Amino acid sequence: MSGVSTKSIKNLRDRSGVGMSKCKDALVEADGDIEKAAEILRKKGLASAVKKEGRETKEGTIAAAETASHIGLIEINTETDFVAKNEKFQKFTSELALQVAKTKPASLESFFKESYEIDPSLTIDEYRNLLIQSIGENIQIARIEVIHKKDNSSYGIYSHMGGKIVTIVELLGSTNEAKFARDLAMHVAAEDPTYLKTDEIPETVIRKEEEIARSQIKGKPENIIDKILKGKIKAFADGVCFLNQKYVKDPSSSVEKTVQNKGKEINSNLKVICFWRWKIGESV
Repeated sequence: MSGVSTKSIKNLRDRSGVGMSKCKDALVEADGDIEKAAEILRKKGLASAVKKEGRETKEGTIAAAETASHIGLIEINTETDFVAKNEKFQKFTSELALQVAKTKPASLESFFKESYEIDPSLTIDEYRNLLIQSIGENIQIARIEVIHKKDNSSYGIYSHMGGKIVTIVELLGSTNEAKFARDLAMHVAAEDPTYLKTDEIPETVIRKEEEIARSQIKGKPENIIDKILKGKIKAFADGVCFLNQKYVKDPSSSVEKTVQNKGKEINSNLKVICFWRWKIGESV
């Protein structure tokens, strides 16, 4: 392949942090396949672990709302950030998040057909169309999720950048640790973990990391290659697993150790069960 598009080069640069010329060379070598090109850059030591980001995103807002038994998550997209900050748009998003928590729709399609609680004469989709006419931009409900609150658990919700990123952490072992769970959710927003713990990393991902690591340590003495590989895989896991990461509020401790210490402090066996991290545009 003799040439690649400027858009592809820019996309790879945004994802990898590597210069345009190196990105172009990698794309040419990969016949335009951006995933292969990202891998080539990593094998050459030019880029660190690259997440599948950098794709074109929409503007909009993510909101979360809770009742005593459920949490509703919703992402609503619009064309410009100006409209995303519009008071009417923000109110619509917040109201729909609460309705998701209350009515617990089985799907996005069924949610569209629900009566809008604020004006039951209209369905959700009909009111959305009225809002489009009022604001003057396309508005789309991208995704929803209903989270069922478990017994003996605390839930922390954190909204970052005005709803561009919303994170939630489920903490088993106490119903009184919402503030601590929110601190953990703030960590998720900052550090963007992919998995909860090491044994959740798919074997295919581990094998790919080993392949990349081996390509970076060619020529090393055979007797230390295995040791180096183990170290690199551990470093990879520590970077992508929530519990392994250094806690943002205390980098001297891992998230897992921080949770254990908090449990000892309140005389409870605290355990992170799950986390959610939604970012605008990721559902596209």
